[in-house]
Amino acid sequence: MRRSSSGPTGQPGRHDQGRSPDVTRSTRATNGGGLEAGTATIGAVSVLAIAAAWAAALAAPCPGLANELASTRGASQLVTVEAPGSGATTASLVLWARTGSCWRRVAGPWTARVGRRGLSGRKHEGDGTTPTGAYALGPTVYGTAGDPGVRTAYHRLVCGDWWDEDPGSAGYNTFRHVACGVAPPFAGTSEALWRATVAYRYFAVVEYNTRPVRRGRGSAIFLHVSIGAPTNGCVSLPQGRLVRLLLWLRPQASPLIVIGTAGEIRDF
Repeated sequence: MRRSSSGPTGQPGRHDQGRSPDVTRSTRATNGGGLEAGTATIGAVSVLAIAAAWAAALAAPCPGLANELASTRGASQLVTVEAPGSGATTASLVLWARTGSCWRRVAGPWTARVGRRGLSGRKHEGDGTTPTGAYALGPTVYGTAGDPGVRTAYHRLVCGDWWDEDPGSAGYNTFRHVACGVAPPFAGTSEALWRATVAYRYFAVVEYNTRPVRRGRGSAIFLHVSIGAPTNGCVSLPQGRLVRLLLWLRPQASPLIVIGTAGEIRDF
């Protein structure tokens, strides 16, 4: 008697079951379609994630002090000088360049020397403070040494080159040249620039109290070579760093210097 291969339900046994070509194709199609759909979904999610990350980066505010200042007056080069407090005689100096709508750090922070009596928003002649605020850097670099290769105008100091620091003078707070060996017609604490062979080896003019000039409100505010001590109101750096700054300056970038304490500098 032949043994039936039917299963308990009368269906073909496991070993008798055949695979229908249609069923196999359908299964493969179903599995393959699911894999392709899953891959497409993962790809779409990845693209969306990348797009979201880019959008977040573009929407995020630009980092750094320069991007937090009240105004940079159309400049595309910026020097920030930030002191911890109004009585400090050192400050953190950073160079910035504008890229698109953001400022990016170029160099620094470097330690700079400032006034022997700190910083002040109400500077007056001879008080030993560095004025706070935002100021243009002058179009001419001066120095007792030869031109290091600056892109601004350069004036090598000679005998008879002075800075007029006499509040009673019509030329107060300006560069003046008189004949070598001749006493200048102005007095006060006016400086014989060519004699300051270390501090004024190179310097740029901080255009404080220049347009208009207010008599007695302070003069001769420079960015010059450090002599290792607080200044009489200028900002100073070691020579190598100062030269790097001066070589970086471009007149067409309308360079600006912003000086202040950590608590107030963002207001300028």
